[in-house]
Amino acid sequence: MKSQVCPAGKEKTRQSSDRWLQSAVGYLARFDRTAAQVERFLKSKGASLAQARQTVGRLLELRYLDECAYADRWIDTQLARKPMGRERLKTELLGKGISASIADAAIRRALNDTDEDSLARRALGLRRQRGGRLSPLQASSLLRQRGFDEDTVARMIGEQWEGEGPDS
Repeated sequence: MKSQVCPAGKEKTRQSSDRWLQSAVGYLARFDRTAAQVERFLKSKGASLAQARQTVGRLLELRYLDECAYADRWIDTQLARKPMGRERLKTELLGKGISASIADAAIRRALNDTDEDSLARRALGLRRQRGGRLSPLQASSLLRQRGFDEDTVARMIGEQWEGEGPDS
């Protein structure tokens, strides 16, 4: 009789694993996600930590999840829609559950030889295209929100509004 109990237990475990895997795949079908995001989702749906981690491991094996590819795609999208400084990019990726080493490598790949000033100019240029003229105060606020340091902000304000007052 014991031989009948074990297979039934394994079958139940396999069904549970399949259920969490299907749920995770459905979650991934809507948007690109990190392993940490999928793990949080599964736990919110009732999976134990072990079940969530096992499912994430399986998704990594199946290549449904790829943290490096996610970071690369996310940075490309951000830089196209909302350029920001390196530190802000890294902070955002860390908040999504990407490790610091993967975030640093993705930022290096994406920005290659691009300096902070070029990123700041791109941020200001896109903002102007969408919303017209910016005052120096608005520009400095935008750049700070996008994670640019004070030196970069000062250079951009000096470069873009040379000779104008600070509240023009």
